[in-house]
Amino acid sequence: MVGGLLSFLPAGTTLPPLPYLVVVLLATGGVVAALRRRRPRVTGRRVLALAPWMALGSAAHVLYVLDALPALVFPLAGSPTVYLTVGSLAGAAWIAADAARPDRVAESLAVSGALLLIPVVAVALATDLSPTGARWSTLAVALSLPISGVAWAALTRLRPETTITGGVGALAVFGHALDGVSTAVGTTQLGFGERTPVSRILLEFGWIPPIPVLGEGWVFLLVKLAVASAVVWLFAAYVRETPAEGYLLLGFVAAMGLGPGAHNLLLFSVAA
Repeated sequence: MVGGLLSFLPAGTTLPPLPYLVVVLLATGGVVAALRRRRPRVTGRRVLALAPWMALGSAAHVLYVLDALPALVFPLAGSPTVYLTVGSLAGAAWIAADAARPDRVAESLAVSGALLLIPVVAVALATDLSPTGARWSTLAVALSLPISGVAWAALTRLRPETTITGGVGALAVFGHALDGVSTAVGTTQLGFGERTPVSRILLEFGWIPPIPVLGEGWVFLLVKLAVASAVVWLFAAYVRETPAEGYLLLGFVAAMGLGPGAHNLLLFSVAA
């Protein structure tokens, strides 16, 4: 049964040694309990400020793949453990910022996340920069920006109520566009494989006509954009009626796109 379950999970999914797993679970539980007790105010701006933290987990996992982490923290950066690790740190940073400067929480979250993300990316790039991979990663970002912009404009025009999701909704669309474009570029131009079984199926339809740059991966991108747009549309009412929960859940949706997309960009830049 376990083997059958793992076949539906992304390749490379592992659990850390038991002592690390216990520490991560206790830390996560402690931070969640502290957040529930303090109940810091949740706004779209504060959730949007978590964007660097969303990328941090993916960047740390690249160091894990490159075996470029100290042995003491290495097990904390495996997948999916790294997301609990970074999530606990982000939650702790939110609590600290809310206690120190309640009026500057968004700024504190964004700056602290960026200060952690920048050295992690720098270490990864210092290990072995691939000029070819870096060029394709840059192109993936350059394509994702207008693609997500068009998708967001179309969504808000067709469903004006989605504008209530603001920057968090736009980040969700951009994150999934970035994941879709970078995955298509990686599989078509750089020979990388897709680790998620469902995504791999979408990328292996032999009858799909290829297009420049994205190859057959344009269908994967289209599906990602359609799903992200549908989720933002469905969450619009949730954000309007229960903003705190709505923004948090929509932020999680954004992280599910932005995280893998950031992981692709950095991995291509050092391993292509």
